[in-house]
Amino acid sequence: MQPEDLDFVADIHSQAFDRPWSGDEFAALLSQPGAFGFVARRVGAPSNAPAGFVLARLVAGEAEILTIAVSPKFRGRGVGRMLMDQVLQHLHQERADSLFLEVDEENAAAIALYRRLRFAEVGRRPAYYSDDRGRKTSALVLKRVLG
Repeated sequence: MQPEDLDFVADIHSQAFDRPWSGDEFAALLSQPGAFGFVARRVGAPSNAPAGFVLARLVAGEAEILTIAVSPKFRGRGVGRMLMDQVLQHLHQERADSLFLEVDEENAAAIALYRRLRFAEVGRRPAYYSDDRGRKTSALVLKRVLG
């Protein structure tokens, strides 16, 4: 993820989440120690807008996915899996011990992906997410042991 990607990333984020982050917020997060991100692009189209992205952070052997999203027109094509594979590969190179993430309990597609990637539920945050109608759902806290 490069500075020139941040507005595209913010746009994808706004299509996936009720409380979108701005390009400046992504820049601030990316500038933190241990933060890193990847974008996915169609092969042969490096100058096109990303199809998806992931932003993560690694501190003292523990990593967390801060956010991940795929553009609606690219969902169901394995983009999320490719992004997660990149994160896992990076964390393996960094010798990280574990990777955490939170996911909306109603996001069946994401939960299925994380289960295939051997994440296990280690906690739950009740009423963590809320949509624009004020409806609340819980966040599942998932962990994958890496070491």
